[in-house]
Amino acid sequence: MQIYAVGGAVRDKLLGLPVKDRDYVVVGSTPEAMASLGYRPVGKDFPVFLHPNTHEEYALARTERKTGKGYKGFQVHAAPDVTLEQDLARRDLTINAIAEDEHGQLIDPYHGVSDIQARVLRHVSPAFSEDPVRILRAARFAARFTEFSVADETMALMRNMVEDGEVDALVPERVWQELAKGLMEQQPSRMFAVLRACGALQRILPELDRLFGVPQTAQYHPEIDTGVHVMMVIDYAAQAGFSLPVRFAALTHDLGKGTTPADILPRHIGHEERSVNMLQPLVKRLRVPNDCKELALVVAKFHGKVHQVGEMKAATVLRFLQETDALRQPQRFCDFLRACEADARGRTGFEQQALPLFPLLLEILNLVMSVDAGAIARQQNSPEAIKEAVFAARVTAMESMYRFPLKESVG
Repeated sequence: MQIYAVGGAVRDKLLGLPVKDRDYVVVGSTPEAMASLGYRPVGKDFPVFLHPNTHEEYALARTERKTGKGYKGFQVHAAPDVTLEQDLARRDLTINAIAEDEHGQLIDPYHGVSDIQARVLRHVSPAFSEDPVRILRAARFAARFTEFSVADETMALMRNMVEDGEVDALVPERVWQELAKGLMEQQPSRMFAVLRACGALQRILPELDRLFGVPQTAQYHPEIDTGVHVMMVIDYAAQAGFSLPVRFAALTHDLGKGTTPADILPRHIGHEERSVNMLQPLVKRLRVPNDCKELALVVAKFHGKVHQVGEMKAATVLRFLQETDALRQPQRFCDFLRACEADARGRTGFEQQALPLFPLLLEILNLVMSVDAGAIARQQNSPEAIKEAVFAARVTAMESMYRFPLKESVG
């Protein structure tokens, strides 16, 4: 029985990065032998065990044989005669196919170390093409390791996989899982650039893919291209350290611009409503979690209107807060403003744009929420009267503290 550290831990150590999760492969053992040593089995599809003390993962060396479409269409063979080189051969990228023994010696049969030095993402073997998830993973690693490029032969292989329909066999949960991880990487736009270059983006997120090449008004969008703008927005959200719901909302806020009638371009009248209509089936198709879905829908619908707040009267500002459900979900409203900040600053030349109305809106929201609606309600005799009285009290509180329209207060 021989144990080797493998995968990300070895790769990150070579890159000088903090090592988070450690995975190990065990050569020359059986499930029975592992159990007898106190390892706890946890693998469903192949033999994986947790160390009795450290609880780190130890997988028996295995090979895989393609038996059907998709990432689940594999037959796994784990036995004592499977070698370390055979186990490493089934991995996706060479930088993830390096092992280290207990003495710190590297086993690198597929030249992952030289690819790390050359900053190249390269597939280990033609078997890469058997699992469509590997396209998503390669794209995600491009977003994480921003100095790495995808090898030409790997990109060609990924294009062939798309053309052969392998990507169409991906299950929604796995697509979302990889997209979510990619959005949380250092430069998410690189993930989408790789997916677009191999043709996978058109299959996975056609609503996003069609934004590239769609023009916008140069006065407000010097970058012109809507797809480029969206990539700038998600990269800003990443640099600001925003949460996954904010980053997903940033990614999907402008989907409607892809269906703007050609005769009104580069203007995009009504694109917010179209964005909502396109987003609803998308989040259902990918089974996007509720927190991401709900924020994305609010941002898609109201990201244009938030910039009009400076022109509004107090009552109109209050209605805007009600429309965005800010009073019931103030934390989500904060995330809404973060996504709108990314949208505003994700434009060429606007990266440092001042947005004084955003903190002012949060102040106003706190003020509105401090109004004692219960005390007002007890003085009324009908639901409609309560609603009107509470609204009026909130407007009065707003007007007592701020001058409307707000643009006069900040400019």
